[in-house]
Amino acid sequence: MAYSEDMAEVMRADLGVEPGLSEKKMFGGLCFLLHGHMVCGVHKGGAMFRPGKAREAEALELGAQPLSFTGRPMGGMVEVDDATFEDDALRIKLIELSLANAASLPPKG
Repeated sequence: MAYSEDMAEVMRADLGVEPGLSEKKMFGGLCFLLHGHMVCGVHKGGAMFRPGKAREAEALELGAQPLSFTGRPMGGMVEVDDATFEDDALRIKLIELSLANAASLPPKG
């Protein structure tokens, strides 16, 4: 398994029951989507969040790091390692930023 199912369960609990929420395996991990737009996910070694470019700086100030699967930062996306994932307040805030970003986008077909 490329990601921690325990971390996925924590993220499911944090997200709650949100209309339009779904899960999809991608990036070698598990992503949570809102109306087809990525919100957050878990991968080997941590978790990723999509607060969007407008809120990326805020997410970084909270303690997240730029997401860079390819060695280059992916704009509008951040990540935390396993240890930082355990910070409930940080994780909840990053999820809130990411849900707001996804909710601001038009639903995908």
